[in-house]
Amino acid sequence: MDIRFLESFIAVADCGSVAEAARRLHLTPAALSQRLRALESDFDHALVTRVGRMVRPTAAGLAMLPQARQVAAAARDLRALAANDEPIGQLRIGATASSLTGLLPDILADLRGRYPRIESFIRPGSSLDLYHGLLTGELDAAIIVKPHFQIPKSMGWFCIRRESLLLLSPEPVTPDAAHAIIESQPFIRYDRNQWGGQIVDRYLRQHRLRPQEWLELDALDAIAALVDRRLGVAIVPDWAPPWPHGLNLHRLVLSEGEVRQVGVLWGRSSAVVRAFVEVCRGACPV
Repeated sequence: MDIRFLESFIAVADCGSVAEAARRLHLTPAALSQRLRALESDFDHALVTRVGRMVRPTAAGLAMLPQARQVAAAARDLRALAANDEPIGQLRIGATASSLTGLLPDILADLRGRYPRIESFIRPGSSLDLYHGLLTGELDAAIIVKPHFQIPKSMGWFCIRRESLLLLSPEPVTPDAAHAIIESQPFIRYDRNQWGGQIVDRYLRQHRLRPQEWLELDALDAIAALVDRRLGVAIVPDWAPPWPHGLNLHRLVLSEGEVRQVGVLWGRSSAVVRAFVEVCRGACPV
């Protein structure tokens, strides 16, 4: 069995598309399909099937997928050993929307300069979605909001940035008037499905605030733009710049608010993952 064929199967399972997996692996769709057929011939079972426009693993494919990830990861480690432990191979990184623009570009630039033989694949998503991607082995590491529950001992965590809660308003607000403004003005809520939005929700509950909600969004830059248009007020974490250009709004730190921690979470350690974490530690000290 050719390990490259196994990696092709994993890529298709992760992408849900032969064409997308082929782009990730720098192959033509025809070449990748040929690899899949050869792998299915080796195992004497169909491993993928088409469901509508998507390609999904069959029952046999799903059964072997966790072990296939382990074998592929072990092969990447062997390549690193053969290269005198120089990190080499693909790194699958998850990143939240704010970290994609505020943190990841500098980290990737440093990573590419120091370890040019690492090929990065970036998957955007919410912290919850990326956390599950780490649990299933679909991702090697992710830059996410620290979960409010205990991180499994099998995972590593390093905090890159600590973000206070901010009250965004069109006009200046004094600290003693903040809660009155939150309850009296239209409130643009940070989505409670986001871990950062849950921090905001805990602040409101802690202080028994009942805002006049009219909109709930998961996009921080969009929330800031709406406040800039004088459509309401909002509580958001002080996310890493850049913020939308040309905003005319006021930011008040809510000193009693919970701090949002953003950092890198990783599962199985390898030379490639260790290199990424090392760059995160060096380029983004707390």
